[in-house]
Amino acid sequence: MDIAHIIAEELSVKTWQVEAAVKLIDEGNTIPFISRYRKEMTGSLNDEQLRDLDERLKYLRSLEERKAEIIKAIDDQGKLTEELKQKIEAAEKLVTLEDIYRPYKAKKATRASAAKERGLEPLSEYILKQDAAEPLEKEAEKYVTGKIEPASDSKEDKVKAAAKEVIDAQAALQGASDIIAELISDNADYRTFIRKATSRDGKLISKAKDTETRTVYENYYDYSEPIGKVAGHRVLAINRGEAEKVLTVSVEAPVINILEYLERKVITKDNPFTTDFLKASIADSYKRLIAPSIEREIRAELTEIAEDGAIDVFGKNLRQLLMQPPIAGQTVLGWDPAFRTGCKLAVIDPTGKVLDTVVVYPTEPQKKVEEAKKIVKALIKKYGITMISVGNGTASRESEQVIVEMLKEIPEAGVQYVITNEAGASVYSASKLATEEFPNFDVGQRSAASIARRVQDPLSELVKIDPKSIGVGQYQHDMNQKKLSDKLTGVVENAVNEVGVDANTASAALLSYISGVNSQIAKNIVAYREEHGKFTSRKEFLKVAKLGPKAFEQCTGFMRISDGKEPLDATSVHPESYEAARKLLELSGCSLRDEEAIKAYEKKVKDKAALAAQIGIGEPTLKDIFSELEKPGRDPREDMPKPILRSDVLDMKDLKPGMKLKGTVRNVIDFGAFVDIGVHQDGLVHISQMSDRYIKHPLEVVSVGDVVDVEVLNVDLERKKISLTLRVRD
Repeated sequence: MDIAHIIAEELSVKTWQVEAAVKLIDEGNTIPFISRYRKEMTGSLNDEQLRDLDERLKYLRSLEERKAEIIKAIDDQGKLTEELKQKIEAAEKLVTLEDIYRPYKAKKATRASAAKERGLEPLSEYILKQDAAEPLEKEAEKYVTGKIEPASDSKEDKVKAAAKEVIDAQAALQGASDIIAELISDNADYRTFIRKATSRDGKLISKAKDTETRTVYENYYDYSEPIGKVAGHRVLAINRGEAEKVLTVSVEAPVINILEYLERKVITKDNPFTTDFLKASIADSYKRLIAPSIEREIRAELTEIAEDGAIDVFGKNLRQLLMQPPIAGQTVLGWDPAFRTGCKLAVIDPTGKVLDTVVVYPTEPQKKVEEAKKIVKALIKKYGITMISVGNGTASRESEQVIVEMLKEIPEAGVQYVITNEAGASVYSASKLATEEFPNFDVGQRSAASIARRVQDPLSELVKIDPKSIGVGQYQHDMNQKKLSDKLTGVVENAVNEVGVDANTASAALLSYISGVNSQIAKNIVAYREEHGKFTSRKEFLKVAKLGPKAFEQCTGFMRISDGKEPLDATSVHPESYEAARKLLELSGCSLRDEEAIKAYEKKVKDKAALAAQIGIGEPTLKDIFSELEKPGRDPREDMPKPILRSDVLDMKDLKPGMKLKGTVRNVIDFGAFVDIGVHQDGLVHISQMSDRYIKHPLEVVSVGDVVDVEVLNVDLERKKISLTLRVRD
């Protein structure tokens, strides 16, 4: 199997690109490093392509290992032929490979193996020849043993004797039928046809166990849809309904077509004594052995495809959340809303330092609104608070109402507020990391501090939380947790390395996602900083414990040093390209900080390839150096939509069809997106209301964090549902 060629076709790239990427991965280079600093070698494959490549590489290599195991196992049995070996080596999927191996695999005791123990295999072979000249009972009589006396009265001998008994001709024929049924079931070609036919022409069926009980699965109480058309979110919903014992689920296969196919394959002669017998054996094989197995495989495949789709959406949503632009220079009041236990507040200065914490009780049951206002006004005056970040959890809207009333009473303060997604804040606040960061705070105070910091720098704060706990998607807990974790961890790594970090201020949590840096090295970087003071040069990273030359190569371009000895250390230019960058500056006649002059010089350069060759680098690296010199230390998050800052609040009762509002996309799922429009309940924009053109998925139109214009379609106060459209009328 030419793995590089297969992956190249799947990813629609060149084989040489895949071969180069595989070589770099095998040499221990990370995906972010390859994507950013080895563009010439891979033809500028991006991080998403490289992660897909890496995933397929692992799958195909494990497939090759399994092939070798199977070839050896069959060879050890003395049953390996050249034709069989070629068939195994040509298999492109694990399921195909296991189909081929099925007849040679050691099985648990089956009805067929018991029949073989009774010596009935020759009878099955006789029937399959389809040359019988008399009723099969006549031939079967030859295999009747009658009652076999055990060698002794021991239980073991009695079991052995019973295992070899063939009481009568019917018992012999039943045993032969069992052997034939298993033989049919083990045929790889038959299973391939049946699997394809069922996937192509079958249906997924679900029924309610109790039609009178109201549940969220009512859409699936009497559901039927062709397997090829079932959307991923429906598969996951049905699976959950089945797991909760609300639904019974089955696959309806094209049974008549399948049985006709098997009969054509198995029944090769029109024999009056064997044809009906073989038809019965075929039907038994399909119903008892093949159908349940194929149904499991198809449902597993549907689930895997649905999970992969959902995980992909999770990843895209998480990236958008991580890449929200920071709101710098603000003193923020973090507000963790709650009812009975009170709202926890934390004042954070522009550097992220906690200045003060307090608890207020403006919500039920205490309802101490005026007291809460007085305390918060005093905090605003004392610390010069310019923004309030309110978590969107329980009691969020009740807290928001109090905040709006208070801000109207002090318009001169110019304070605005923002609703902040607090997903994972409770997980963080109870974590070991939060305990180390805030040893003297309780979980509520830590949560409030996190909610404030999420506005100042979402990426730096969110990396402290297990990516799976930042719930942006659907059916998060129903899917393969390792696959989900791997995907989301990759998304965080990509985001952190794309933005880069300040080596002198980044937390260990943030540093641990940098290319080539693990959690131990991250802690060592912080420890070195605390002992020796700020880093003044990237070369100094090599003095950090366990950060060797390979790790230095991988991480140094993503870690910046401001006001250091080397001005280029503040950029994303890798030290290996410093000489090229200096040559470029020399040729342009510009200084490092002369950004406009560098831009003007780049426009003048007609032959970029020649310039790149002149300074000894590739054209992609030249382009990256130009980009960095024109805007040193540029934060890519600047291009993302800013969060909506509010100073007033709407009530759901205020909404009317036709109202036009601005909102923030909070979550994107397969069938639509949930948008925060400033009322207690997020509104749903169904996929059908997203565009005038056909779209396959909402992510083609919106992403988490997007600020969008919406129009209210419908408001259901009783069910607390708001329907919105992006197709806003003028």
